[in-house]
Amino acid sequence: MKNDIIIRQEISTLKQFYDLMAKTRDLRSQIVKNIFNKKPIDSAFIDSLINAHASLENIPVKQQKRNLVISGSKVVEVDLTYEITELEKDIFYLKNDEQSFLKYMEKMHTDFRRHVDNGLATLQNLKFNCFMTDRDGTINNYCGRYRSSVQSIYNSVFLTRFAKNMAQYPIILTSAPLEGPGIVDVSINPKKSVIYAASKGREFIDLAGKRRYCNIDEKKQIILDNLNQRLSDTVKDPVFEKFSLIGSGLQFKFGQTTIARQDISGSIPEAESDAFLKTINEIVFKLDPENRNFVIEDTGLDVEIILTIQDPQCGLKDFDKSDAVKFLAAQLQIDMSKGPHLVCGDTPSDIPMIEAFMNETGNTWSIFVTRDNDLAQRVKYICPNSVIVPEPDMLVTILGLLTAKEI
Repeated sequence: MKNDIIIRQEISTLKQFYDLMAKTRDLRSQIVKNIFNKKPIDSAFIDSLINAHASLENIPVKQQKRNLVISGSKVVEVDLTYEITELEKDIFYLKNDEQSFLKYMEKMHTDFRRHVDNGLATLQNLKFNCFMTDRDGTINNYCGRYRSSVQSIYNSVFLTRFAKNMAQYPIILTSAPLEGPGIVDVSINPKKSVIYAASKGREFIDLAGKRRYCNIDEKKQIILDNLNQRLSDTVKDPVFEKFSLIGSGLQFKFGQTTIARQDISGSIPEAESDAFLKTINEIVFKLDPENRNFVIEDTGLDVEIILTIQDPQCGLKDFDKSDAVKFLAAQLQIDMSKGPHLVCGDTPSDIPMIEAFMNETGNTWSIFVTRDNDLAQRVKYICPNSVIVPEPDMLVTILGLLTAKEI
């Protein structure tokens, strides 16, 4: 019990911040476990979340940014909107009933109830063979740093409730690695409730808790290891160190590597971000001058460096989410022709995931999170049974309420 308690504390360094967020992860995980085991929530747990929230709020703020010390006199600017807001939601959720929480969310998001009701009306009476969803920006609000994007209690309760009751194969498919840090480190869902498919599906943990991996050519793995070493050496340089601390940081995945060049708060000057992208491209070119081993995808925030695979129809290509769907379906023995399936995403990179299901059965449904009308129309064209919402909280609430006794 004592190890779970969080006291109010002064946070001045990045390490202290990450340590605090790790403690909230462990505490939130225990709370969710208690909820599903129908055990009361100790008031000390709620007080601990309040203390964590106060500790973050007390970090001096200037224009929504806070400075945290990296080492010595080096500081990094951080926007803690995600961490603070999600703690506020969790505290309210634990102190009130679910109906009150929904009203709280209505005040937070414009047209919240309209979007949720539309989703419920569209998906009611459906139980899904496979539920496959992206994480960040889809079922989880965006955070400035992956390592501190700890899942919220309300989010886990709604998702787990849906996964346990409404889908035979509930799969979270993310570009992040499994661990180190990865999706396992920032998730609080009860064990064996969802399948975590990481590194864009090349590695996953099934419902039995077993880890499985996609085979990678030994020569390609050696080249990837060399790349990872060079990138590690690069971010040790004080000039580039900040890129390992913002956004996704430097993530070594199974079959690919991600390095941030910007975060959602735009904390890096554009010229500096572009210069770092050029540095990354030069490192990759030296290792792969003929472009046979790597594909580089630049999102504007992250640079994804992905090992190529040989496709019978189009030759060398990157491993995308369509390939992930096929690999996971084969490994988990999912009958893709048997719907209904529910697929969720928020960016163009998630569309191949929808297409892979639609190629097997028209009995495929989608909830897509976007404010981009062109992207929304593209999703609806590919998958007519689509619901478009502007916020991840709306998607998660739809899933949670599909299994709630009272809506």
